[in-house]
Amino acid sequence: MHYILIVDDHADIRRLLSITLGKQYAVLEADNGVAALQTLHKHKPMAVLLDVMMPGELDGLQVLDAIRADPETRHILVAMLTARGQQGELDEAHLRGADAYFIKPFSPLQVANWLRERLA
Repeated sequence: MHYILIVDDHADIRRLLSITLGKQYAVLEADNGVAALQTLHKHKPMAVLLDVMMPGELDGLQVLDAIRADPETRHILVAMLTARGQQGELDEAHLRGADAYFIKPFSPLQVANWLRERLA
């Protein structure tokens, strides 16, 4: 079974995605950027669903940069989750290596379908 890491500071979003994805994937959760990188290196998930705006030392884009800079993790699929829907922010995430960009509120089924297609 593939590991999927959900990183969001809002527990309700993590829970919603976890319920939706939990039947197909082993779901891991983190509520901040530092915990995300620790979990990522420990479990080596196939994909990360990553909130852009998080409190603490690292925001989502900084975590994305760290994932893409590390030869051991740069292959991992990363989908950004954000309330920010400006085209410039979407372009910035793609330039930094995001594989997808889901704008809140998004459909958990849309995320599940994207994962299914990409991990098939």
